[in-house]
Amino acid sequence: MRIGSILENQNLEKRIAITPELVKKYTSLGFEVNLIENYGSHLGIKDEQFKDMGVKISKDESEVLNVSDIIVQLGMLSDDKISKIKEDQTLIGVLNPYKNKEQLENLAKKKINLFSLELLPRITRAQSMDILSSQANLAGYKAVIESFANFEKAIPMMMTAAGTVPAAKVLVVGAGVAGLQAIATAKRMGAIVFATDVRMASKEQVESLGGKFLTVEGSENLETEGGYAKEASEDFRQKQEELLSETLKKIDIVICTALIPGKKAPLIIKDKMIENMQSGSVIYDLAAIQGGNTAFTEVDKIIEKNGIKIMGESNILNKLPVSASNLYAKNVFNFVDNLIDKETKKININLEDEIIEKTLIK
Repeated sequence: MRIGSILENQNLEKRIAITPELVKKYTSLGFEVNLIENYGSHLGIKDEQFKDMGVKISKDESEVLNVSDIIVQLGMLSDDKISKIKEDQTLIGVLNPYKNKEQLENLAKKKINLFSLELLPRITRAQSMDILSSQANLAGYKAVIESFANFEKAIPMMMTAAGTVPAAKVLVVGAGVAGLQAIATAKRMGAIVFATDVRMASKEQVESLGGKFLTVEGSENLETEGGYAKEASEDFRQKQEELLSETLKKIDIVICTALIPGKKAPLIIKDKMIENMQSGSVIYDLAAIQGGNTAFTEVDKIIEKNGIKIMGESNILNKLPVSASNLYAKNVFNFVDNLIDKETKKININLEDEIIEKTLIK
């Protein structure tokens, strides 16, 4: 069995799916590892490090794609690379079936086994494979760092002989994995933190991190069986809007993390709310790539409205590619480990396994 990976489009994605520390683990499963030349050089990982671990390095992408029984990537392969894959191979990555329907249909026609890791069920056994959680943790942390870097005041309260500097007030919109990490990071840096979420289960988690949970009166619990947020009713949205409008008047920094899988990000912070915010405030919108949680978010731009900076990036993890790659690569290995029959050393697509059944694109 051979497992391989090639570089992503470096303008869009700097993470890699196989790191040197995992090569031995793949070898113990019976794999030969094949990688493209300079696979990790942009992260400071030399080809020699991979070669020393027994990896076969190729100068030709086509060769890596052709010889690999399993191909592991971050995102969907481009059309020219898809044409190089042969029948009965397996492709694992974040394939985004909502967006890449045509490419996935073309791959399915070639009898390619397709596994999209963002579709993993939220069950205990899948936690070590949960790429959404591992990457969202880093995204929540980095969003706070980036927004604080663009905020032109001190974050913690400082008492000096010249006077007192008040602590910055931070609002985290959406208390999922990214939001909770944002709360923890902001608290560690001395900010006063507030948070809001449509899932009432988040209240206890927010408060355990030292944040204050903002509750809409008469809240309904908007959580799916899988643990994700679902769309709110019009009545709830109206009440949430009123609460946010008042809260934002005293907030310095907003971290937006609200997403609904497979859909456009909900518009939460509207233009009138931003008009009422203090000049010099910063909004970091982690939902930018899916349309954004604010009325003015633009991908990879800092927009200024009434003295307020609104930030959003297509891939914030490109600013933490080493840490993000290490976690992603471990998630992928754990998934592959579950996919392989330990006796035959072959792929076993067992549809009675919920992890395999949910991630397999049929």
